[in-house]
Amino acid sequence: MSNIPFLILDVFATEKYTGNQLAVCLDAGNLTDLQMQQIAREINFSETTFVTNSEPVNGGYNTRIFTPTTELPFAGHPTLGTAFAIQQELVKHPIERINLNYQVGQIPIDFNYLNGSPDILWMHHQQPKFYDPLSAAMLAAVIGVNPTDIDTRYPIEPVSTGLPFIIVPLKTLAAVAQAKLNLDLYDRSVANLPAQAILIFCPETIDPDCQLHVRVFTECYGIPEDPATGSANGCLAAYLAKYQYLGSSDLDIAVEQGVEMGRSSVLYLRSHYTIDVCSVSIGGRVIKIAQGEFIL
Repeated sequence: MSNIPFLILDVFATEKYTGNQLAVCLDAGNLTDLQMQQIAREINFSETTFVTNSEPVNGGYNTRIFTPTTELPFAGHPTLGTAFAIQQELVKHPIERINLNYQVGQIPIDFNYLNGSPDILWMHHQQPKFYDPLSAAMLAAVIGVNPTDIDTRYPIEPVSTGLPFIIVPLKTLAAVAQAKLNLDLYDRSVANLPAQAILIFCPETIDPDCQLHVRVFTECYGIPEDPATGSANGCLAAYLAKYQYLGSSDLDIAVEQGVEMGRSSVLYLRSHYTIDVCSVSIGGRVIKIAQGEFIL
């Protein structure tokens, strides 16, 4: 078996060494499930992706996503980063759209270019699923904030656009910054819920060009906190549009994430909600950091 080439990318980055780290393994069709999991554990980023075909299959590239501990059916920053890697290393010329084939179905990613190089990439999410609201008192205890820190004008609600997250609206930046999972209570309280990963947000920001400040806790996937989470922010975009959080069912904003982790990230959220259909798109920039190969 030949060695496996890979790229290291920063996704939803504002400059090098910001955003969310991603390893993309190309020409990975001959790897076993065990080898993929071992490589993901060796890299130890929140996710590593494996592109298993060098030409489109049914219009898309078959892609698998692994955390250090498990395989995921879909994730956001791996989607943008993998599409970028395919355009750079396999397609090798400007292209308007690349589709990735996942367990959840085919996800399209659209490219914008600046001086011939990819600028903002946009991924289009599946239709959201909204679940029954959860107890504010329970979630406040789980994330270690006072119940009065929760903005009770809006529900605490699990949402999925491919991967489910519990969306928790908080009032202030201080409350978001102090949040810390109570792991014992977390294990007891969320194990049987439709979602176990948690996104918290507030309308106060550090970057004046952003409209919301976000943190995402993904303990259930072996990642205590994630610096930039496209899948979670897709759920947030659907939630914001549904409840007209910013005064409209149409959404076009920037959010900041990863600040508390020292990896500032910017994600662009677009959504339009009606009772019949909700469109969700998440955008961001990708920066190539390194490349190499795994020796098999």
